[in-house]
Amino acid sequence: MTIIPTVYFVVRGVIVAALACSLVVAATHWAVRRRTLNAFGAWPRFVRRTSDPLLQPIERRIIRSGGNPQDAPLWLLGIVIVLGLVILWLLGWVTQGIAMLAVLARGGPSDWAYAAARVLFGVLKLALIVRVVGSWIRLSPTGWPARTAHALTNWLVRPIRTFLPSFGPFDFSPMVAWILISWILEPLVLRLLAGPTV
Repeated sequence: MTIIPTVYFVVRGVIVAALACSLVVAATHWAVRRRTLNAFGAWPRFVRRTSDPLLQPIERRIIRSGGNPQDAPLWLLGIVIVLGLVILWLLGWVTQGIAMLAVLARGGPSDWAYAAARVLFGVLKLALIVRVVGSWIRLSPTGWPARTAHALTNWLVRPIRTFLPSFGPFDFSPMVAWILISWILEPLVLRLLAGPTV
């Protein structure tokens, strides 16, 4: 079981390194735009050359959306942050799942009910993540990831959307649903299934 903390440590290190690199890219581009750094200097040219493979697809997508391609470094930073959080959450979920399987091997029906509830809430939260990230990257609504995410979460997102005030093009109802599940429903159900603590 020592391999799991090692994998988590390595993945977290890779995410922190990617975050640091994207921060350097964003800061360098910002300094060039502010004319603090010469765009033709050695450092800005090096940063541009090494970051172009990641920035060019983002720039093309921004241009197609009618945005400013100079915002690509900020989008890269946002993508790294969101993907890093999602990867760490998924890794934590898998780690907890492995630990739970070890407990279930010697557990009874109440342990199985508790584990099933945790898996169900994990799947719901994953579906909400797919729904939010899919709206950002314009995931096809007819593809199976988007259809599955909507089918799993519409029962909660639709009622929230009717009560939530409009924020223009931004739909915060999936995020409110995440908070409702994570902070209220999941702790309440898991506390009920865990039974009284001695």
